[in-house]
Amino acid sequence: MKLFTSVNDVTDISGLVKEALHLKQNPFAHKELGKNKTLGLIFLNPSLRTRLSTQKAALNLGMEVIVMNIDKEGWALETRDGVVMNDTTVEHIREAAGVMGEYFDILGIRSFPSLQNRDEDYSEDILNKFIKFSGLPLVSLESGTRHPLQSLTDLITITEHAPQGRRPKVVLTWAPHVKALPQAVPNSFAEWMCKADVDFTITHPEGYELDMQFTNGANISYNQEEALQDADFIYVKNWSSYQDYGKVITTDPSWMLTRDRLGVTNNAKVMHCLPVRRDLELGADILDSTDSLVIKEAGNRVWAAQIVLKKMLEANIKQADERRFAGS
Repeated sequence: MKLFTSVNDVTDISGLVKEALHLKQNPFAHKELGKNKTLGLIFLNPSLRTRLSTQKAALNLGMEVIVMNIDKEGWALETRDGVVMNDTTVEHIREAAGVMGEYFDILGIRSFPSLQNRDEDYSEDILNKFIKFSGLPLVSLESGTRHPLQSLTDLITITEHAPQGRRPKVVLTWAPHVKALPQAVPNSFAEWMCKADVDFTITHPEGYELDMQFTNGANISYNQEEALQDADFIYVKNWSSYQDYGKVITTDPSWMLTRDRLGVTNNAKVMHCLPVRRDLELGADILDSTDSLVIKEAGNRVWAAQIVLKKMLEANIKQADERRFAGS
């Protein structure tokens, strides 16, 4: 594995999940794999779970980790080509990413969309330029359109808690919020669920339809109560409009999930990527109950990151062996 930017970089989804759960039981079994290897984690935006879990995963594999919050600690980056840098930007992404390619063995990048220009955000310009100019194996720590480590975590969590002997029903439900949020988490969750062995439904108010490239194969409902019928897992998340890009169309509080809504479900477990605004996005009566998986879900972030890093380290070793064999 050289890149981990979406589900499309994974050849065997169920196998990856099973191996992640095995790592959870044996976290230090591959401690020598990352010896003398360095992971660079570059954050253009804030992080709690992604940063801490990926650092811990790398340490479990014996790697050294260097973290840089480039929005606070680095030069202002220019990402456009063909411009004279006579304004506020100080360093071009070509040089910045190129230098990182000299320092690290694997690179992790996190950046958020502007929510101003859909074409620009969905082009994944920043992510793709870090891939191109660093030349390194790269893990997306969230981008303009996706959050693959979160989605792998979610599938690990669903697999771990799924009912035995039947295909679970998973529902992604929109939730109200006070500000416009990206579509990256719901896009990515939908993309992974559509390829997993689950019965998958998305429910949201009209106007919050996601880009169809991520939802092909999902059932779509504008009626939350109907969508929740017989659900085994409910994934709660706010997102802004894709069609009316970045806009908040409604903040209807009736869409906030509370425990009384769970009566129509199959004793559903409730998930959220965190951070969550209590009693705005999701009722505290759920968050503080045994119905909530949010803390266990966050814990599984380590094993999602660790299995991805393990695959990348193994691929590096294989390539090095092949080069030595070719030169002998």
